[in-house]
Amino acid sequence: MISRVVISIIMQDKAKENRDRTLTRLINIIKKLNDGEALSVKDLAEEFNVSTRTIQRDFNEKLVGVFPIYQDKRKWKMQDDYKIEKAKSVEDTIILDILEKLTEGLGSIYSSKAKKLLSNIKNENYNPIYARLNIEDISSNIGDFALLEKIIEDKVETICNYAFTDYTRKLTLKPLKIVNFEGIWYIVALDARNDKLKKYHLKSLSDIQVESKIFSTSKELEKNLDNSVNIWFDDTKEPFEVMLWLDKEATKTLKRVPISKSQRVISEYKDGSCDISLIITDAREITSIIKYWIPRIKVVSPESIKKKVMNDIQKYIDTN
Repeated sequence: MISRVVISIIMQDKAKENRDRTLTRLINIIKKLNDGEALSVKDLAEEFNVSTRTIQRDFNEKLVGVFPIYQDKRKWKMQDDYKIEKAKSVEDTIILDILEKLTEGLGSIYSSKAKKLLSNIKNENYNPIYARLNIEDISSNIGDFALLEKIIEDKVETICNYAFTDYTRKLTLKPLKIVNFEGIWYIVALDARNDKLKKYHLKSLSDIQVESKIFSTSKELEKNLDNSVNIWFDDTKEPFEVMLWLDKEATKTLKRVPISKSQRVISEYKDGSCDISLIITDAREITSIIKYWIPRIKVVSPESIKKKVMNDIQKYIDTN
């Protein structure tokens, strides 16, 4: 189940070649430290054909705080009581440490099970990674989660009760995906009565029953789901393009963590800013993100999105 939650943690340099070279260098440095070597910045700079400043930055910005390393007489060493032994490789261990920390946001049951599984293949007593995910705890709904996964995989209809704000209604659904938007778990499903795409809060579902009726979906619908920015996407509307200008800081962050899969860079400027394009189906998919990034982001087009953001800002000013 956890495998369906895709979490990307990417350390990016300006180009793929630089990124790959950096990762290779870091892995080799960690391997040397793990083998008990004492490493000098000068020797490493010569070995990897980079500047001493680059090596020092590797230690200070990427390794210190992640692994228990320290300097002794100007040489870097690994603490004697720490060894990477159980994992297949140093790179595997880094990934496992990150995954273990990230699962802490998935609720007590998921977290404890994940830690137990991961401890079988990694160092059990030390995890230097810190990460925080504000994700809704669905530990009490683990049975429903598993059942819905099976229903989605088999593409069969389901009958369930859904608790709306003031009442509960029995629904017949064609579940498509379990998604997490902004920390909240949802089921994206087609209403079996009219095949309209809708989103339902997972924890508000109950008495889930598997039906025998099989359904199918279109590739276009799958594509729209994959490109969705947040819970506001609407497959009944024609997708349209939004162009945004990002300043240097927004560019740096949103290149690392794109707003959506459809995001692409249109233009890049000497001051570090850029123009990006993305495809959405509803203005609400993007307006909250734009307001979050103000003043580091501006709407280039369409005019309707620009006016919507301005109107929302004016309403806020008028009520304060």
